Amino acid sequence: MASSFAQKPPAWLYIVGIILLLWGLAGCWAFYMHVTLGAAANPQATDWDRAYFAALPSWFTIDFAIAVGAGVLGSIALLLRSKWAVTLYWLSLIAVIIQFGYMFLATDVIAVKGVSSTFFPAFIFVMALFQVWFSSMVKRRGWLR
Repeated sequence: MASSFAQKPPAWLYIVGIILLLWGLAGCWAFYMHVTLGAAANPQATDWDRAYFAALPSWFTIDFAIAVGAGVLGSIALLLRSKWAVTLYWLSLIAVIIQFGYMFLATDVIAVKGVSSTFFPAFIFVMALFQVWFSSMVKRRGWLR
């Protein structure tokens, strides 16, 4: 039974929270590179890469910002032991699904780049799932306010 006072969490919660914050900040760096350099961020960019970046709809960039922004804010909320961590991580997961759903269903990236082009996006998806699971578990244990 949950008490009216949040229980004191173990130290490993903060360690995981810091790792997730660093992960989110890496996502912010990727977003910054996407916005400022586009395909030029990759010195081995092909004509297909340049055409892909040029054809991205404007909502894609907004969705990317939501994915990384909500992830970072979720990590900060987790470290502050705020119940908002769960909601923010869910928002990030939904944005990740939209982002990669478009990338893999509306483009021919797999045909051009091969199946290996799905590996890192799959890892990002798994990390977003982990964030939702972890924050939900922490909330169930009464460590979020």
